[in-house]
Amino acid sequence: MELLMNIIIILLFMGGAFFFLVGTVGLLRMPDVFCRMHATTKCDTLGAGLILLGLILYRGIDIISVKLLLVLIFVWITNPTAAHIIAKAEYDKEALIDKK
Repeated sequence: MELLMNIIIILLFMGGAFFFLVGTVGLLRMPDVFCRMHATTKCDTLGAGLILLGLILYRGIDIISVKLLLVLIFVWITNPTAAHIIAKAEYDKEALIDKK
């Protein structure tokens, strides 16, 4: 049973690292702000979720796992909200430039 749990934890860590890597490549390769933001926020949220879930499983059920779960929920709430605000600010900036 412990071997299966270790395999699941390693897969979660590898999946999280993969999504962080893909987000970084998207940040460097995408042409405009909206594409870059989409690549980074989606991959960052999923990568952090997988890594924190792996840490929760590695740690077991204790107070640290509860704190990690709270951090995970905080990331899931704040990343999309921040992306929305950044996209709105960029859209408003472009609309203002087009009016001139």
